[in-house]
Amino acid sequence: MFRTAVCLTLCLMSSEAFAQNFGSPKTIPPSDETVFSLKEKHGKLARYMASLRRQGVRDPGLADVEIYERAVRMLFELGEYYHKDTAAWADEVLDRGLLRAKLLGQGDTPWAVAVGHPVIRAYRSRVDGSVQPFAVSFPADFGKTSKTYRVDFVMHGRDPSLTEVKFLHTYNGDRKYSETDRVEVQIFGRGNVAYRWAGETDVFEVMQAFWSQERSSGRDRFLDGSKTVLRGFSMGGAGTWHLGLHHPDRWALLSPGAGFSTTHGYVSKLPKPLASPQEECLAIYDAINYAENAFNVPIVAYSGAKDPQKLAADLVEERLKKLRIPMKHLIAPDLEHAFPAEWQKKANVLWKEELAKERPAYPPEIRFVTYTLKYPSSKWVEILSLEQHYKESRVHAKRTEEGFEAKTANVRQLHLTLPSGDGDPQKLDIDGQSLKLRPWMDASGIGHLYLTKKDGRWKQVLPQRLANDRGRQPQKIVGLTGPIDDAFCDGFVCLRGSGKAWHAATDDYVKADLERFAKEWSKHLRGDLPVKDEEELTGDEVLSKHLILFGDPGSNSMLAEILDALPITWTKDEIRVAGKTYDASKHVPALIFPNPLNPAKYVVINSGHTFHAAEFQKTNALIYPRLGDWAVLRLVGGDALNVEPAASGLFDEFWKVK
Repeated sequence: MFRTAVCLTLCLMSSEAFAQNFGSPKTIPPSDETVFSLKEKHGKLARYMASLRRQGVRDPGLADVEIYERAVRMLFELGEYYHKDTAAWADEVLDRGLLRAKLLGQGDTPWAVAVGHPVIRAYRSRVDGSVQPFAVSFPADFGKTSKTYRVDFVMHGRDPSLTEVKFLHTYNGDRKYSETDRVEVQIFGRGNVAYRWAGETDVFEVMQAFWSQERSSGRDRFLDGSKTVLRGFSMGGAGTWHLGLHHPDRWALLSPGAGFSTTHGYVSKLPKPLASPQEECLAIYDAINYAENAFNVPIVAYSGAKDPQKLAADLVEERLKKLRIPMKHLIAPDLEHAFPAEWQKKANVLWKEELAKERPAYPPEIRFVTYTLKYPSSKWVEILSLEQHYKESRVHAKRTEEGFEAKTANVRQLHLTLPSGDGDPQKLDIDGQSLKLRPWMDASGIGHLYLTKKDGRWKQVLPQRLANDRGRQPQKIVGLTGPIDDAFCDGFVCLRGSGKAWHAATDDYVKADLERFAKEWSKHLRGDLPVKDEEELTGDEVLSKHLILFGDPGSNSMLAEILDALPITWTKDEIRVAGKTYDASKHVPALIFPNPLNPAKYVVINSGHTFHAAEFQKTNALIYPRLGDWAVLRLVGGDALNVEPAASGLFDEFWKVK
């Protein structure tokens, strides 16, 4: 049935149910003999890998083998024997890895064209260089006729016992894939982070790897790129709400099941509002704020009628009803938190109905809402800068016979792309102004309008002027928005100082914080933290990666090199920021800023993620930023990590202290 009215009271009362703890399950360690046998086999696979590298074998084939070696290596390192059969799964994983290694050594990759059952694939992440898994299932008749298939990217639910070994075992190819109308791509998402931060990057890296591999094999002609579906249930539903509404132009259809779409009202007993800058930063991931973007992509939501997580769809549906934007909500009577096969089939009927509708590649109207330039665009509308981050920003634009009509809010610079083949002068009616504009034509012959607003008035500007202005004065732009946590969504490297710290307490803290970051990154982000001594930094890394500097100007020469370009004063005696002075022997600054050595990348001082193990082990809604763009941490004493924020905040749109 479809719901036409919602009652939020009972759903909000049920938020107490979300005070869950998702700490790791108890382990069931295998015998010493079993571990010894596994390590022997793992060593054999590692030697095969080394041989393949010496032979010059490269990705994606190398990654497709390496993921088996890495999965078991992580099992050894983290001791994650959560199931009585974990060791048996690991043995199976090693056998499959060894088989792939032998085949790859002979130049053969049969798994790359397998159909009729799930197949493990992998890619090497640009974030930290780790190999990450995904699984692909092709119908048995794929490629045997001229038939084309839609592609569903499917995100799993929360599973505290999930490991790489378990994922590889689950999709080991032993079971048949019976669907006939679609290709399914199962996303690992770096474990259980609700597809946030590096987990969000994982989704798009999987998509890129999948399409790249299919193009290279020539099989992309059997895939309908205009019918890309994003769906998931539970945590996967939360991920679908988030990724679907933040990136509405990436999908032909969204199908979230359960999950959550907001923080307040979902997390039990969370203060409202949170202290600044935490409250502002909730606007980054709270999907409810982006509900209006459903204007650009259809939604078929699913909920069990008795599932407290039905709240996610209820909140979005209520918002869309006010905006007169349709949304289908499939509700299973008498069901709690479950999405059984019979209801998946019913959902697929609705998916097909929506996908059968014709939608133009260049839609005549766009309604786009964002709160940060981490999410800047939909189709031919791109916001280039905001008046203020974490405030509602919107563009409602229509294509007309003469050009465009647009209304904006909290937007300072805007980019509109013209339809292919249109290079004529354009009439733009925007926020009460009427402008006659000549499009700027790019090398491929596509026309563009670049606009900037000053003193409430819009005017046209060349893209080169925008780039030059940004070179003269740092601005919050796409890819450089903050907060601190944003640096860990793309390639980065942590640099240890090799000199003598000014204060022992500072040195103790930064070393302990880096060690904690490495442990949490491995355990919860399922990666390999890239760490090196500062003198090992290469010029290529300065150009291509965010630099995460641990230390003080005495211990870290890279930090000393750029200190005068940062919005803080830091001497051996004092730290001065936001007009206040702090004793340098008892405080440590943490911040994110455009790197003075390469303004296209970040530099981060003395911080990994600003949420830690306690938050990772609870509901995913809690992994939101704790420090904003900058903070001064007071060293409380006792344990080296015993600190508290003396001050924290957000930089303005020009990276200055507010």
